Amino acid sequence: MEELKFRGKKRDIRHRDTWDPFQLNPIGSEEETKKRCFQLAQYLVAVIVGLAVLTSAVVAKGSLLVLSTLSSPTSLRSPKEKQFYMLMLVFCLVCPNFLVFMKSLWRCAFKSFVQPNMKTMSCICAIECLVSLGTSTLVLVVMPQFDVLTNLFISGGVCIVSAILQIIYRLQGDRWKIVFPICSLILTVAGYCLLGIDYYVRVSSFVDRQNSDCFVYIAIGIFSSFLISLCWWENPLQATNRMQETLKELDGFRDFVFVISSILRIIVIGAVYLFYHVLIEKSITWSDFNLQDNDWELLQIGLVLFFLQAFCSAACHWFGVVACKIHAVRMSFALPVCCTGPTVLLLGLILFITEAQRLDGPQHGSITEFCESLVFLSTKNTTPVVLLEITRSICRTSLNSYYLQWPFSMLALEGVCMWLGFVTCTYYIWKIKVQRIERTSQLFVRRLYESAFIDLSLLLNTKMKVPRAQNQESHDGMQNCVIYLCATMWHENYDEMLKILTSMFRLDRYRGDPKEEHKDCFNFECHIYVDDAFMTEKGTEKRLVNSYVTDLIQVIIEVYRVFTNKEPDDVSIIQTPYGGRLTCVMPEDNMLYIHLKDKNLIRNKKRWSQIMYLYYLLGWKGYLVKNPQKFTRQNNPCRDSLVSMNREIFLVPQHDNDYKRKFISDDHTYILALDGDTDFQPKAVILLVDRLRMYHNVGAACGRIHPTGMGPMVWYQKFEYAVGHWLQKTAEHVFGSVLCSPGCFSLFRGSALMDDNVLKRYTTTATRASEYVQYDQGEDRWLCTLLLQQGWRVEYNAASDAYTNSPEEFKEFYNQRRRWGPSTLANTLDLLHSGAETVKRNSSISSLYIFYQMFTVGSSILGPASVTLMIAGAFQFVFKIAGTDSILIASVPPVFYVIVCFVAKANNQITIAAIMSVLYAFLMTASLFSIIGDMVIQGTFLTPTGLFLISMTLMYAVTALLHPEECGMIIYGLMYFICIPSGYLLLTIYSLVNMHIVSWGTRESNKGEAEVKKNHNMLCDRNCRLCCWDMKLQITQETENLIIRQMTGQTAEQAPPLVITNHGAITEQADAKMEPEDKIITITTKEEAEKGNDVASFSSDDSVNKRSISQSVSDEEDKEKDDDLMIADLEEIHVKDWVKPVKDEFLKKLTYANMKKNLEQQIRYMLPNKSEEDVCEELVLMLTDTLNRELSHVGPEDILSESQQDNLQHALQSHARRILKTSRMERIEKRVSSAIKKTLTAPEVRNLDEGEQDFWNKLLERYLTPIVDTKEYLDDVTRELKSLRNKAVFLYFIINVLWVVATFFLQAIGNDVISIKIPKVFPNGTESGEILKVEPLSLMFLLSFAVLLLVQFLAMLYHRVYTLIHVVSYRSTEKDYKPKNEEGEEDENGINLDNISNNGLTITSEDIL
Repeated sequence: MEELKFRGKKRDIRHRDTWDPFQLNPIGSEEETKKRCFQLAQYLVAVIVGLAVLTSAVVAKGSLLVLSTLSSPTSLRSPKEKQFYMLMLVFCLVCPNFLVFMKSLWRCAFKSFVQPNMKTMSCICAIECLVSLGTSTLVLVVMPQFDVLTNLFISGGVCIVSAILQIIYRLQGDRWKIVFPICSLILTVAGYCLLGIDYYVRVSSFVDRQNSDCFVYIAIGIFSSFLISLCWWENPLQATNRMQETLKELDGFRDFVFVISSILRIIVIGAVYLFYHVLIEKSITWSDFNLQDNDWELLQIGLVLFFLQAFCSAACHWFGVVACKIHAVRMSFALPVCCTGPTVLLLGLILFITEAQRLDGPQHGSITEFCESLVFLSTKNTTPVVLLEITRSICRTSLNSYYLQWPFSMLALEGVCMWLGFVTCTYYIWKIKVQRIERTSQLFVRRLYESAFIDLSLLLNTKMKVPRAQNQESHDGMQNCVIYLCATMWHENYDEMLKILTSMFRLDRYRGDPKEEHKDCFNFECHIYVDDAFMTEKGTEKRLVNSYVTDLIQVIIEVYRVFTNKEPDDVSIIQTPYGGRLTCVMPEDNMLYIHLKDKNLIRNKKRWSQIMYLYYLLGWKGYLVKNPQKFTRQNNPCRDSLVSMNREIFLVPQHDNDYKRKFISDDHTYILALDGDTDFQPKAVILLVDRLRMYHNVGAACGRIHPTGMGPMVWYQKFEYAVGHWLQKTAEHVFGSVLCSPGCFSLFRGSALMDDNVLKRYTTTATRASEYVQYDQGEDRWLCTLLLQQGWRVEYNAASDAYTNSPEEFKEFYNQRRRWGPSTLANTLDLLHSGAETVKRNSSISSLYIFYQMFTVGSSILGPASVTLMIAGAFQFVFKIAGTDSILIASVPPVFYVIVCFVAKANNQITIAAIMSVLYAFLMTASLFSIIGDMVIQGTFLTPTGLFLISMTLMYAVTALLHPEECGMIIYGLMYFICIPSGYLLLTIYSLVNMHIVSWGTRESNKGEAEVKKNHNMLCDRNCRLCCWDMKLQITQETENLIIRQMTGQTAEQAPPLVITNHGAITEQADAKMEPEDKIITITTKEEAEKGNDVASFSSDDSVNKRSISQSVSDEEDKEKDDDLMIADLEEIHVKDWVKPVKDEFLKKLTYANMKKNLEQQIRYMLPNKSEEDVCEELVLMLTDTLNRELSHVGPEDILSESQQDNLQHALQSHARRILKTSRMERIEKRVSSAIKKTLTAPEVRNLDEGEQDFWNKLLERYLTPIVDTKEYLDDVTRELKSLRNKAVFLYFIINVLWVVATFFLQAIGNDVISIKIPKVFPNGTESGEILKVEPLSLMFLLSFAVLLLVQFLAMLYHRVYTLIHVVSYRSTEKDYKPKNEEGEEDENGINLDNISNNGLTITSEDIL
């Protein structure tokens, strides 16, 4: 209700100014807010992850302590049991090394292998052997000799080397922070001293018959801890920037080093175990490893403890990584890990006290008597083994002393010192800052974790200095990238244009002011490339913009009004060699470019539009960035490119992005490819940027595409798209690389597109039949194929949602897939053909992935045969026809349709396919119910068909539930099922047989050429010659009325002056046949030039709007600018026919109704601070009153003439000056004057600068000249395409016929001869005694398909987890839409000093003066 009232108030305000206050309000145009439910979900996930880290660490640490206690020589267990528990300890140490070995071996075998430096590898392996020696010695030799509490505390000493290196290299940012490693070293040494004192007291007090051998084990334990602490030597060195070349070299072959070092570590662990327990202790009896039936409890306890320790240590490591990735380092990582030791101690004491009370400990009178009584329980089954041994181990401490029990406090103090030692050593964890979805290799030094000390391992392994990606220092690195949004339009309608423009303006609003509180500030520009934008007007032969462009202009104006409540600012109309360009400045100072392509001047269609903007944005603009001297009028940016406005110095926006790009590498220049009807949210773009920002081998990333529309065809596509993204794209992402990043919403890395054999190859003009299919029928897939072959990775982000219109008609759908099908197959075969070379270049693609793609291609090729056999099975189920007969009947429709496609026209083919699709749908429905009915009759679903159907249903249901926002897509699954014959049989046949047709197939209809517009109220239309000038004079009915009013005594101020074409400009018009374009030469007097100094532009690119950097412009600079502007006005501009109609559309901003809104909004924009709020409201009130008074005689829809604009501007500025003088706010006079000028600024018409003009001419000549093919050439191409078509159809036909024939003969031979016999089983597990006979070929194909789906399902589960991590990470850093309450500091001249550019642009006093 409140929203309705708010919209009503806004409409009432608009209604006061115009009789047409109604406007469109596109869905999603409302301002975004940070949803509280997502914040709660984020905290909930952080808490869950933190608890998972704590729980898994406690269980892992506790399991290891229990195993060491059970294997202790003082344990009450038998030697056989001790021996088995010691073996479980060995397995616990081996397990993480084995996992790292397997992962590294996989990467070396199937990813990448770099030849190692033998010297570096030898040093690393030596250190790893020492670490393994220390770990195995401490765990297998020392810890069994100590009690459980000592074992818990002694592991804290593994931070010695890290603390020493921190002190030596002074890694602290602040000098006083060196106290932390010093304290760590002191506390660790104190802990070891207290350990020695504690055991000295135990020996002297004869606690539990402790002998002096314990001092040897203490010394060995301290030495072992020192060796273990060498494990993290790399962390301090990486933080000091020392040995960077060695460490960088090590990163290249780290996988191979891990393969070798893991084997060596396992060997060392085994050697220590055998050396100590076989040669020294001689406690190994090999025959005892042959466990008997009565050893079940021993086996159960040992294996459970081993699996708990191995699984929980790995889980703790993984959850720790997740905690860092979701920006919960302190709450979900540092705090739980630091609390692991105290939590284990607390749980141990609770178990001890509980067990003591259960065993009637208080009745024994003293702790010593209670401990002695435990010996008699060792042979009884009244107490769990684990609890008994833990209790017995605690009794080995000073608590069990007959003389002194106060030394137990020494043990407690030792624990406190050790705990504080490693906490102070890893103090930096609490202040570490990580980026979203930070790479694991960037978070942790080593991939290997130490399972015996999982908590200490996680803290010490975390990098002291998380390296920032290149050129990223603050704001999460986002502001140091530039994104070019490039949308290609091809005959979109009004609603579709509304979607893409609304999405662009949403992103502009999201980016907002860089001073706002959010981390996703970035530079971006919006480019829209309109294909086929011009038409030839019949009768005059003039080239004018067509109705699509007119609709686009209306959409821009409408969306601008919705987002700003005013008209577009600083519109420029630019004549270009390829047609034309429109530019305007979006509300938050980002640029919007509309490129209008004339198909007579430049090649049309999507691929050539992509080549056009890639060469322009990456080639031309990149060239200017690398050659600053090429910047026109920008050698001194403070004098030539900066304009005083809004207290700040503003750089012309397009120059601003171009200038900033000097500090941004091509790696961080991104191209967002869009379709003209794509709808997306800012979040979707940010999530894609994250993928490219974090992983430098990612060349492209795509999001989840949602088809929109109404009707059965859209329903089918909804489920098809869902399954394709849920299973297929996730599997490609997880196992290798995505093969196709759709052009409707994909982010590309600039350096990847600029790589060899990518963009240059992409410009290839198709000349052969296969090239027409591969290059032009699916350009986005071909571009991704080129990226993959060059070694780049393409990724998929499931949380990046985009919506695009899908075909609603059967014909349009078939024509679309007619292009996609052959192109997909051609590009996949191209990739498989170059598979060996691609595997060498691309670390994301392995031989197994190539095999996976071969399997999927084979499945798709056999699709028609599989569907035919499925239809045959349907005939068997429904009509009870014999197997061979059903195959023959099912083969008739496909053969019939193949013949139809060869002899009938395309439209007739589609009509017949539609009829056959309906018939097939009825059959599939009947088949579904028949299968269900058969399972009911048989009384079991445990048949191959029943199991496959149920498992498929369950798998899709679970998959849908794991996508909660898309769960409703499962409803369309039935539609998808009954349309399988149409989609996989008929459509495949139609695509193959019509492969020779290379037209687009969709949106082909144009709105036609325009007739000459008849002006029925035209009274006079004359061409007059005056000396050497041609003048065109037109007088309309409205002009005649004005003349009559002037004749009756009305003044010129009360009525507009006589309207001459082009607003009073004198027109030189040549002969229409010789030169069809009109030439306009504008002659301006000096006074007019001084008045119009706000109209001209110095920009060498596209626009005249302003962008903030920081400075003011003096009055002397204004005078110099006036002189330059007067010269610029005298320049000759050749205006083409299409310019005037476009300009007239934007001139509507000079109507009374629009000017009132614009003036109000411009003033509010110029005076945003709270200190200026009162004067701002007064200016709005008084100036709008002045505007009402000055334009009282003007209608709400009338456009002001130039003289009226000048008079109105003078009146507004005079009134504003008086108000500011009264309010003593003269310092903001320039800003108010600028707001008034911007309100009255008309669209500017100009040409490109000479440099860019030359670039476009050469680009057109080299790559984009319209293709004009001769009839002979077209006939040759058609003949070659048909030949290719015939070969493809023949190959498909032979493969599918062989499959069908093989199945047919198996059926003909009979199930009794060749079949696989499966016993029929009821759901309760009992056998019915019947035998189910299945053909081996069908069963093999069924099992293969089931395995493929299972593999994709597992990949989906993996991908879902990491998608959740990314979403939570994004939500934790999402923009918080808080109002800007802070005011910038101003100096005495009113210059804002808090917006100095951080890109290296410095403004000195010399520049200001």
